[in-house]
Amino acid sequence: QVQLKESGGGSVQSGGSLRLSCTASGYTDNFYTLGWFRQAPGKAREGVAAIDSDGKTLYADSVQARFTISLDNARKTLYLQMDKVKTEDTAMYYCGSSNPPVTIREPDYGYWGQGIQVTVSA
Repeated sequence: QVQLKESGGGSVQSGGSLRLSCTASGYTDNFYTLGWFRQAPGKAREGVAAIDSDGKTLYADSVQARFTISLDNARKTLYLQMDKVKTEDTAMYYCGSSNPPVTIREPDYGYWGQGIQVTVSA
């Protein structure tokens, strides 16, 4: 069974940077998509960015040009580099696993990490 664990969250000031990591295990092959989602208080979980095992990426409009998703296939570790963060980026961030092709649609994901908090202060 696929297992995911996030790390690297915390507090950061607006305009600053933060990097999230997610270690994945339990895959039976090398074809997968990993994505970052977030959920702010009182809001639905939304897709942030995703990458498949071929390196294809997809970003939500709200983070395009500010966040960068990357994947170390050998270590099966997913990263999210968050630059120029805004207060509206404050949320619980989740790592999720799906199958190719790359997608940020939540129903396409079957496995989730426990989540990690990111708080951006003004």
